[in-house]
Amino acid sequence: MSEKVASNGLKATATSIPDVLLIEPKVFGDQRGFFFESFNQDAFNQVTGLNVNFVQDNHSRSGKGVLRGLHYQIQQAQGKLVRVVSGEVLDVTVDLRKHSPTFGKWVSVVLSGENHKQLWIPPGFAHGFLVHSDTADFLYKTTDYYAPQYERCLLWNDPDININWQLHAMPLLSAKDAKGIKLSQAELFA
Repeated sequence: MSEKVASNGLKATATSIPDVLLIEPKVFGDQRGFFFESFNQDAFNQVTGLNVNFVQDNHSRSGKGVLRGLHYQIQQAQGKLVRVVSGEVLDVTVDLRKHSPTFGKWVSVVLSGENHKQLWIPPGFAHGFLVHSDTADFLYKTTDYYAPQYERCLLWNDPDININWQLHAMPLLSAKDAKGIKLSQAELFA
């Protein structure tokens, strides 16, 4: 799949990791502002070829220079549909499926309140983002519930992965994220 468009104008485009999809809603705008369907189950299924069930919505706010991630759950693995409603982030995902042809590869996309783009990240990937704007409100839907006992953190700056975070200064990290582990030591997906 390179690109598919649903009847409501929702578009999905495969990234360099074909299972990770850039989702772009049809936005209607005029001098008053804009309107778009931020999620439509039928359209999502149509453009992705999937039939996922989202069970949880999350919302985080972060300041400029905050880097969150790279997080994943080794059990109760979560697929995520992520977007930014205010501000701008560099969103990054890493393939942790050990038998995948893109194992250890990463994809990054700029998500913002202005571009309305979303990213579908299937189970089996680590995910994180770096805030470029003064603040960013980040929303995401998940296909399984948060289970802290299964949460793992991949080291954000693992030289074997070599993510280009487009950094201008050292990011602000949580203590947990600063102690992430390298890909060579990480628990992986079959």
